[in-house]
Amino acid sequence: MSNGGDAAGAPADDAAALESLLSLLDLERLESNFFRGLSPRDRWQRVYGGQVLGQALTAAYRTVETRICHSLHAYFLRAGDPKRPILYEVDRSRDGRSFSARRVVAIQHGAPIFTMSASFEVAEQGLEHQSAMPDVPPPDDLKPELQWRQEIVDQLPEQVRGWFMRARPIEVRPVIPANRFTQERREARQIVWFRAVGPLPDPPPMHQCVLAYASDMTLLDTSLLPHGYNLFTPELQLASLDHAIWFHRPFRADHWLLYVQESPSAARARSFNRGEIFRRDGALVASVAQEGLIRRRAAQTKLNKSSP
Repeated sequence: MSNGGDAAGAPADDAAALESLLSLLDLERLESNFFRGLSPRDRWQRVYGGQVLGQALTAAYRTVETRICHSLHAYFLRAGDPKRPILYEVDRSRDGRSFSARRVVAIQHGAPIFTMSASFEVAEQGLEHQSAMPDVPPPDDLKPELQWRQEIVDQLPEQVRGWFMRARPIEVRPVIPANRFTQERREARQIVWFRAVGPLPDPPPMHQCVLAYASDMTLLDTSLLPHGYNLFTPELQLASLDHAIWFHRPFRADHWLLYVQESPSAARARSFNRGEIFRRDGALVASVAQEGLIRRRAAQTKLNKSSP
């Protein structure tokens, strides 16, 4: 593992958070195509979407040998119950000479909460081009996440301070740190560096699963920036509806990655969000797209009252 800002260790609390994430991704095999995953004990309302993405990709990988995922497309159907295990059923849709296809269904309480289609390929060489990485400060020149969180924690509602300051398996360093709990209106674009807080095992599937977990952390937030809303605005109902990732080039999720996110459109209570993820050397390693629910409850109540 190289030096120069890559994850080489973590404080005890962060290391424990990373160990918890790796444990979540280590699914229990029940039968050849059935797996069981758990949720963190500190989740009290619903399962984090990135967790289901990472676990579903892990389940698919357990049925694929010597091939690497190049794309996945997922739908969130129901809120996950963090108090109950999640059953992952994998359908081995196809194994061809170059590509393998898998379909994963996540089930709780006897009903599907999530579906994902993923495609795996035999690595090969071909034509190449890519978008240019934006010119931004390197992560070493930015405030550590804990520092900028400590600077604004007293400005936040008391009921969210514990959540805001908890140990996390992924460190995020915004290029332009902002207090997203204010009503400041900003451009629907944000750029952050992120990485796992400690070293990860070498196999590429683990790094893809961790990236899938992290890719859902800040993407939906981007659509709220032009409106002065935040994740805890009482009148908003927020949820990821779908999520897609295309993996382009090799990477390590315990090395700094730059996540460039934007929301080109929000309409009819839905926002469209997309992102590009770059290595520090400028290589584009993944692209992400997501549609999210951003429903204003007050408007919905008014509509319901005026309906026949």
